[in-house]
Amino acid sequence: MPVHLESDFKTALRGDDRRGPRHYLRSVTVIATESLSKRFPRVTALDRLSVDVGPGVTGLVGANGAGKSTLIKILLGLSPATEGRAEVLGLDVATKGATIRERVGYMPEHDCLPPDVSATEFVVHMARMSGLPPAAARERTADTLRHVGLYEERYRPIGGYSTGMKQRVKLAQALVHDPQLVFLDEPTNGLDPVGRDDMLGLIRRIHTDFGISVLVTSHLLGELERTCDHVVVIDGGKLLRSSSTTDFTQTTTTLAIEVTDTDDHPDGTRAVRDALHARGVDVLDGSGGLPGAGHILLLTAQGEQTYDLVRDVVADLGLGLVRMEQRRHHISEVFTDSDQGSEQSTDAQRKEAVGHGG
Repeated sequence: MPVHLESDFKTALRGDDRRGPRHYLRSVTVIATESLSKRFPRVTALDRLSVDVGPGVTGLVGANGAGKSTLIKILLGLSPATEGRAEVLGLDVATKGATIRERVGYMPEHDCLPPDVSATEFVVHMARMSGLPPAAARERTADTLRHVGLYEERYRPIGGYSTGMKQRVKLAQALVHDPQLVFLDEPTNGLDPVGRDDMLGLIRRIHTDFGISVLVTSHLLGELERTCDHVVVIDGGKLLRSSSTTDFTQTTTTLAIEVTDTDDHPDGTRAVRDALHARGVDVLDGSGGLPGAGHILLLTAQGEQTYDLVRDVVADLGLGLVRMEQRRHHISEVFTDSDQGSEQSTDAQRKEAVGHGG
C-alpha cells in the first residue's frame, strides 16, 4: 500500500501510528532537563541547566558558544552529560538514545551533504536508515521534497544546489521518517532575507500542519520572535529565561507618539513635549520617526485619560498625529541586564565552546 507523508501525519494525529498518538505530545513535557552540565577541560558548555519544553515551536537562542549545539547533542544521546539528567519524549537520554533518535529528526547546522548524489537519493537513504522499507522510503521522500519546495529539482546533484536548496534538503531528511519532534540547528544560516522568510514559514508549518514539535536554535532574536510559541534563552551555558513568546513581547504601558511638523510649529515634537510637560506628564525622546514627521516621544500611559490628553494636545497645536501606539518588548531586551555577566566569559572560552559544538 502506498505511503504518503501527509496522510501518515494525519493518521498519527488520530493515534493510529505505531509510535503512539500525537495527542501524547500535547499533554506532557517534550524536553526536560534537570541540573544538566557539560564540562570540557577549559570551559563549561552547560552549567546546571534546568528547563522544560512543551509541544509546539520552541526557540533556543544564544550567541555562538552559548551551549545550544552541545545541548542538542546531549538530547540526542550522542554526547554524555557531565552531571544532571535529561528526558526527550519521556525517555532518558542516558539510556534511551537509540529510541530517541528513532522518534526525533535532526537538521545539523553545518553543510554535510554529499555533492554527487541527488536530493532524492540522499533523502531515500536517510529514510531507509530510519527503518522505512524501500517503497515507503521512496514515497515519503517524494512527498517530503514536495513539502519543502524541492520536488522539481529532486533529481539534480546536491553539489549544484544553492545554499537555500541545501538547507531544504537537510530539513527534508529530518522530516522524512515522520518524527514526533525535530531539532533544527541554525536552519536559516547563510540565507538571504527571502530565503529566511521561506524557511521560517516551513518551520511554522511543521507544527501547524503536521503536529510535529520543533526545537529551533538561532542567534537571531527576531526570527524566534516571529516563529516560536516559546523561547528559551541561554548564555554561557546558563539559563537566562524560559517563557512564552507572548510573555516576552507583551504590551507595555509605554506610549509612543509621533506628530508632523507645520509652518506654525516647525518642530512639532518639541511643541507636544512642552505642552505635555506643562500638564505634568514626563516625556522622553525616543528614536527618529518617519520622513516628514518628528522624533518619537515616549511616555507612560496612565489609563484612557492619557490617550485623550495626547489627542487634545495635538489637536490644540494644529499638528497631525502620525502614530500613537503602545510599544512592545522585544526578545533582545532580555540580554540588556545580562551584558555585563556575559562579559565574564572570555573570547577564548567562547571559541573553545564553539570548537566543541557549543
